Amino acid sequence: MFAEIAPRYDAVNRMLSGGIDIWWRRVTVSRAAPPTTGAILDICTGTGDLALAYAAKAGPRVRVVASDFCLPMLDRGVEKSRARGLPVEWVEADAMDLPFPDATFDLVTVAFGLRNIAETERGLAEMARVCKPGGRLAILEFSLPSNPIIRRSYLWYFRNVLPRLGNAVARNHADAYSYLNQSVEEFPSGQALVELITAAGFDRVEQIPLSFGIATLSIATKGTAT
Repeated sequence: MFAEIAPRYDAVNRMLSGGIDIWWRRVTVSRAAPPTTGAILDICTGTGDLALAYAAKAGPRVRVVASDFCLPMLDRGVEKSRARGLPVEWVEADAMDLPFPDATFDLVTVAFGLRNIAETERGLAEMARVCKPGGRLAILEFSLPSNPIIRRSYLWYFRNVLPRLGNAVARNHADAYSYLNQSVEEFPSGQALVELITAAGFDRVEQIPLSFGIATLSIATKGTAT
């Protein structure tokens, strides 16, 4: 499914979100700032938008690694990093079995990809494993607005407009954008997500609603005893 939509993935995302997803990533890089030295891992990177945003912000002593299980998506990311002259290491990897040693990264991030991991708890456990004690986790994910009026309008768009428009423009046979709205509605958010993050070994979880709660940025710190 992801391989099929890779060629048009960025264009469709900009169209469906009105470009607001770019701002969400800027907020992520600002609130979960890159370390001055060390390493960053962006999991489920897709075509690498968040990894590239960090590479543009991080200093020369910071290593930025982007991983995804879909090679055609990574290929688009490689093209973008070359065109922009941004140093990112691209790794084909399963988020539930990351090919990195324990305590490798100062910051682990995932944008709009956590809900795509087949076993959320296992994915979060892997993020905790590769994160250094005292390191941070940043999760940018769609969520459901708490305001009932905004929530109803959002769900109507998600259920009726986004799937038809996305599937038509992306020209895919897998109904990828029908999967999108289903996965967002079913994925745990709010306190349920906080509990999953905490159970994985992180603490001090802060949740920042974005655009009336259409998306939420969750930032946490790995406990030193994990």
